[in-house]
Amino acid sequence: MNALRYLALIAFFAASAIPSAVQCDELDFRLKDLDGNSIALEKSLGSHLTVVCFIGTECPLAKLYSGRVGKLAEKFPQVDFIAVSSNQQDSIEELKAFRERFNFSIPIVKDVANLVADQFEAERTPEVFLVNEDLEILYRGRIDDQYQPGIAKRNPTRDDLKIAISECLADGKPSVTQTEVDGCLIGRITKKDLKSNVNFSNQISRILQNHCMECHRQGELAPMELSSFEEVVGWSDMIVEVIDDQRMPPWHADPAHGEFKNERRMTSDEKQMIRDWVAAGSPEGNPEDLPKAKNYGFGSEWRLPREPDLIVDMSTDASKIPSDGVIDYQYFVADPGFKKDTWVTAAEIIPGDRGVVHHSICFIRPPDGADMRLGGWLAAYVPGQKPPSYDPRQGRLIPAGSTLVFQQHYTTNGQATEDITRIGLVLGEEAQIEKQLLTIIAMDQSFVIEAGEANANVSGKFKQLPKVGEFLGISPHMHFRGKSFTLDAEFSQSGKTKRDPTLLKVPNYDFNWQHIYELKDPIPLQEINSLDFQVTFDNSSANPANPDPTKAVMWGDQTDEEMAVAFAFVAIPRTRQADGNAQKRRDSPQLLSQAQTGVDDYLRKYDADKNGIISRAELPRVVRENGFRTLDLDRNGELSTEEIRRLVLRHLRNK
Repeated sequence: MNALRYLALIAFFAASAIPSAVQCDELDFRLKDLDGNSIALEKSLGSHLTVVCFIGTECPLAKLYSGRVGKLAEKFPQVDFIAVSSNQQDSIEELKAFRERFNFSIPIVKDVANLVADQFEAERTPEVFLVNEDLEILYRGRIDDQYQPGIAKRNPTRDDLKIAISECLADGKPSVTQTEVDGCLIGRITKKDLKSNVNFSNQISRILQNHCMECHRQGELAPMELSSFEEVVGWSDMIVEVIDDQRMPPWHADPAHGEFKNERRMTSDEKQMIRDWVAAGSPEGNPEDLPKAKNYGFGSEWRLPREPDLIVDMSTDASKIPSDGVIDYQYFVADPGFKKDTWVTAAEIIPGDRGVVHHSICFIRPPDGADMRLGGWLAAYVPGQKPPSYDPRQGRLIPAGSTLVFQQHYTTNGQATEDITRIGLVLGEEAQIEKQLLTIIAMDQSFVIEAGEANANVSGKFKQLPKVGEFLGISPHMHFRGKSFTLDAEFSQSGKTKRDPTLLKVPNYDFNWQHIYELKDPIPLQEINSLDFQVTFDNSSANPANPDPTKAVMWGDQTDEEMAVAFAFVAIPRTRQADGNAQKRRDSPQLLSQAQTGVDDYLRKYDADKNGIISRAELPRVVRENGFRTLDLDRNGELSTEEIRRLVLRHLRNK
């Protein structure tokens, strides 16, 4: 029962610390567990080891490691395990729910006044202490190194607690006595300055309403609610830490370049007010001063301008998600039966289980004979991403006969579950549509990032940018080795407005927060001569998110591979004549003949067993490892003649 919900969850808890060594002479305690039984840590005779693990019911890392601690307790029955909750915000009822939800097998005690945490000088959850019969701390720190904020290795490279226990049982002392701890700060009770002019009810609640509660409320992705004083007060130190480290609110654009309508930023005054509040002990103030509950504009489960006209499930069968491990991207093809060209003015994706869906992107796959350039992004569910701006006069065109492709990125969270993600579509009136929304993709698929390379630069150019319309925004996409992103434009001399050639700079790219950066003021496309991006990758061991710094990396859609992609969002004037020509164009007999020749040549070259299907094993290594899944449209591990024909046709059309 250990996994990482790393996008919107653990980004909140990124700090690491090695607290000073404990100097207390006495670490003993006696407390009641959740069932009223007396649990004690005392000096004892003989060789005896005890693991004390500090937990928190809403801390993502504590959830992930709950099962692993239980397995260690089973592996070492001669060692006692005690879980301690010192968070003031964790009630007995919440601890019981935590125990039941995660099948937590070791006894849990409530450290009501955080006295035990103070004795051990514990700082975070899940922090563990291994003590001997004399209550000497032999090891303190992390359980292992598999999970860090926003990072999930496929397996731990060092099982720190397991190794420490084994070594202590063998010869009395571990080779490593202390490790860094990642996780959530323990929510200690603090002395409150009741004379402070900053309190929760009057100021802090309003700041949280404006900047945090969109995600940090019941039913949303964030791991804890920040809607009441009782919930917030235990997280007050953590809130200061994440805003000082600029992890929250999540926004990664350099403010020196571009202005964006959907940016999330706290003002410096708001940040200082939170610091002052915490420094004063986080006083509540007068509850009568609390603001009215904010209406986030969601009249139902859909954050759409109205209830969707069409809801499409990604699949009829649920995708089964295990309790732990790392899951490769999953792809699902849905056929809603679009009998005619359809305009979509708003779309939203809702996961069946938000706890395991890191992101979902829905793409339009046009049918044969349609302009393939009109396929692309329809909607996305991404941690922290706000729905794009809505305008009933503009929409995305789904050509008749199109299917929808769902790209699902699942992250396990300690519980086995199932998911059927859905997309809701608001359909536009054809007569009212004035502009067509398009997503133009630029990429570089030819790169190789050498093992250990810390600054590998890759660039791309938008080659098919429309000549008329408006440039609305950009969304960069890389994987765990992505380090930075820059979008530059070359402007024509005829433009009346002097513009910064750097439209967007993301100095610290974070795979867990894939924003659409919507320009505050759209730029006329006729003013843009060229649009180019540059990304930097860090494939060195200094990148803690790097799956394997010893491996050279090429293009691929799995997260241990890499992508260099930019999605540009544009709106072009709609012309009805162009609609028909673009969507219902048929390929010439000559082009179809060339395509068939290409299919025959491809089969002749690679279909070793002559069964009319090319398996992945039959292809050259460079194709197998360099984006095979982008060729395998139905994700069944082989290329059919139809898939090959589609690819050849796309190549011929682009020529």
